[in-house]
Amino acid sequence: MDNAENQTEGLDIESILSKKFKKPKFNIKFRFSWKIKGAIILLAVIIVAYNSLFEYVKPNEFGIKVIKIGYNRGVQQQVYQTGLHLVLPFGMQHMYKLPRDLQVLELTNYPKTASQYARIKSAAHIQTSDGFFVDVDVSIIYRIIDPYKVFTIIGPGRLYEDNGIIPKAEPTLKDSLGQLTTEDFFNSPKRVAKSEMTKQKLNRELESKGMKVEHVLVRYFKYSDEIQKNIEEKKLKDQLVFKNQAEARAAIENAKLTRIVQEGKVTVAVELEKGKAYVTRKKAEKDLYYRKKIAEADLLVKLADAEKIRLKNKALRGKGAERMVGLKMAEVLKGLNVIILPSDGPDGVNPLDLNKSLELFDVRKKIKKGARKGVRK
Repeated sequence: MDNAENQTEGLDIESILSKKFKKPKFNIKFRFSWKIKGAIILLAVIIVAYNSLFEYVKPNEFGIKVIKIGYNRGVQQQVYQTGLHLVLPFGMQHMYKLPRDLQVLELTNYPKTASQYARIKSAAHIQTSDGFFVDVDVSIIYRIIDPYKVFTIIGPGRLYEDNGIIPKAEPTLKDSLGQLTTEDFFNSPKRVAKSEMTKQKLNRELESKGMKVEHVLVRYFKYSDEIQKNIEEKKLKDQLVFKNQAEARAAIENAKLTRIVQEGKVTVAVELEKGKAYVTRKKAEKDLYYRKKIAEADLLVKLADAEKIRLKNKALRGKGAERMVGLKMAEVLKGLNVIILPSDGPDGVNPLDLNKSLELFDVRKKIKKGARKGVRK
């Protein structure tokens, strides 16, 4: 019984768990309104109409419309520019496109050196005027100037290359560059002149078809190995001669330069010595002038001193000079309280006798001597 009850309980638990964790069933249905359906249909119609009725012409393209069914059939003269243009579907109309930007035709035996957007053909095989053959790599840069003429005369698509520029390129190059000799190909001005002649001849052929060549560039040329070797050896010898001539001219010019430099140095030294002599002379003149003026000033001072002494002596010899001396002696004796002088004998002093006092102090003698000298003079 216990086992049966346990099994029954186990079954109940499993059934309960299975019911509890049973995966739900989703039954969801999407329904769109008539507005949404109409919008989707309208969008689909617009996309189909755009792809069927309109053609986009890129900025680097010309558009030429051809009407196959309907009014005014054939190639239309109107050139369609950049933008969307109406083109009827089901083969009624068709829009052909031609490039507007520059195009490049590369004539080369080395395709890796050419532009990845260029049309590549083999190099031009040209015979020079002296009978040798040379392979020339040329880049011809051109463009379409009248797409209607190109379309109607040459044709649509890339026919402007196959039937336009390519058939004319190599024959024109042979006609122009073939006038050069073997060595003329190494002469850049002559080579460029013949390249310009090639451009002019190509334009005379292609402008009537709606195309114009902008540049003809000779990039590389190669003779046979033997001729190339001989030419290179000759050119190396010529270059060596030119190099020696240039070095000789350079040596002559260097000698001239050295001489001019030495002459300049000598001239500078001479002028410097002249300048030093001039400075020395001017200094000597300045010192002489200074000493002369100092001597003249000293002479004037001494003459003034002599004149002062003369005038002073003259004044002392005038009237009242003795009295002035006596006043001076009085001033000298003014500070003395007592003077002891002999009053008798030959050397006696009488204070009242002024002449005797002057003789006593040797004043009278000096005055007399001065007066005699003045009289002699």
